[in-house]
Amino acid sequence: METSEKLQGSGILQLFASLLTPHSPCTAKVAHIIAEVAKNEFMRLPCVEAGLIPPLVQLLNCKDQEVLLQTGRALGNICYDSHEGRSAVEHAGGAQIVVGHLRSLGSSTDPASEKLLTVFCGMLMNYSNENDSLQAQLINMGVIPTLVKLLGIHCQNSALTEMCLVAFGNLAELESSKEQFAYTNIAEELVKLFKKQIEHDKKEMIFEVLAPLAENDAIKLQLVEAGLVECLLEIVQQTVDSEREEDIAELKTASDLMVLLLLGDESMQKLFEGGKGSVFQRVLSWVPSNNHQLQLAGALAIANFARNDGNCIHMVENGIVQKLMDLLDRHVEDGNVTVQHAALSALRNLAIPVVNKAKMLSAGVAEAVLKFLKSEMPPVQFKLLGTLRMLIDAQVEAAEQLGKNVKLVQRLVEWCEAKDHAGVMGESNRLLSALIRHSKSKDVIKTIVQNGGIKHLVTMATSEHVIMQNEALVALALIAALELVTAEKDLENAKLLQILHRLLADERSAPEIKYNSMVLICALMGSETLHKEMQSLAFLEVVSKLRSHENKTVAQQASLTEQRLAVDS
Repeated sequence: METSEKLQGSGILQLFASLLTPHSPCTAKVAHIIAEVAKNEFMRLPCVEAGLIPPLVQLLNCKDQEVLLQTGRALGNICYDSHEGRSAVEHAGGAQIVVGHLRSLGSSTDPASEKLLTVFCGMLMNYSNENDSLQAQLINMGVIPTLVKLLGIHCQNSALTEMCLVAFGNLAELESSKEQFAYTNIAEELVKLFKKQIEHDKKEMIFEVLAPLAENDAIKLQLVEAGLVECLLEIVQQTVDSEREEDIAELKTASDLMVLLLLGDESMQKLFEGGKGSVFQRVLSWVPSNNHQLQLAGALAIANFARNDGNCIHMVENGIVQKLMDLLDRHVEDGNVTVQHAALSALRNLAIPVVNKAKMLSAGVAEAVLKFLKSEMPPVQFKLLGTLRMLIDAQVEAAEQLGKNVKLVQRLVEWCEAKDHAGVMGESNRLLSALIRHSKSKDVIKTIVQNGGIKHLVTMATSEHVIMQNEALVALALIAALELVTAEKDLENAKLLQILHRLLADERSAPEIKYNSMVLICALMGSETLHKEMQSLAFLEVVSKLRSHENKTVAQQASLTEQRLAVDS
């Protein structure tokens, strides 16, 4: 440090610039001194200001290996965490020359060449670390296939391998890099390398490259085909009962990566193998385990396998629902929130195919899910609501049973006001509406009216999502047809008619919204109070305009509604 300060004060750095010539016998030594000096953070900018970068970059064209080695070190150290250093190297065209050296030297396996390759990889890493535009520049120069090739040829050289891995880790974060990686055999090389590793640190380095790469669907499939899954399952087996911190970390990383691989449709289907796949069976065995991390990964994996009807039907037929309910049962009291969320996600997905709903209801899924009504965690609330909504779709009996459950309805009305959690608020509204639409039951409507649910359904009719508006309007039409007397006061207080007038007058309203609004108006005419309000709001005028609507169904309903309004006025 002290020496560096003295060097800076002496003006010798400027002198170095003139000594950095290809034919000078002391060039390598000067470059070596600069490399050592630039290890000190506060000396990097003075090196740039002394004009050392252009002559150093020129030396990259030299044939002398020692000069190249020390020059690579000097440039790498000056670039480390230094914006000015990187800019100067970029301006002088240093990266392009180094990438060229990696290509031309890539196949040489003698120790001197490998040492030089390691230094050059390190230099590029320091040059582009955490700098998206410089990383993109390297990607455009084609550095990715070059580095992947190096990894394959020099897999016995741990220093060079590590340098390649760190470079991959940097580059893999960029979206544009993943497409380039997908055209190489990176998956095969990384899995091959992974199988050789014994040390935790080395495995961790490879994991840090695999995780961002596995976000790309094409690479997911390549990793599955290269045998990564078998490696991951082996790690799980080796670490599941260990209490060592690094084993616990490795178990988490391996099981998380496994779940990530299942997010790709092709990779997931390949591992499902019609429900007969050994990987699928192994992952299922994680669910009843005593390890929270494995329970979580197992439930998430099932949720990922449950992304098409065929898989869902097969899984329900083969008793997976019971496994998930048993898992939820273990987490009711002060349970693990992430496990609850994952198990509910899996059940929600499994409940999507029509043939699964009745089976899951008779297996007691609704009761198992209702145990979590008291949860105060929005992610759990959200999945609980979604699961119940999927289960009661077109299931009259279940919708009626749940719709008469006062505790459930009260909780839904409470969650309809969860302004901080739009997802929970939306799902609560949708479930309230679904209970009415699928049960068509007077008792359900009475329960919802008595617990203050009407105003939320009216508000839902103004949602920005057409599907939610529609669900609200259909539920309100059923209320008006079946229990108008009970709901009349609440409908009036919620200003339903003003909202319907606005929906009909608004040109942006979808045709189905206009249609369902008019059906609802006809149903509301049975109430004297609401009928009077209709007349004062001049509905006739807005409805008659819709007789010429381009949508035939809307136009026909407008004619019918106009007749009703005219007769009763």
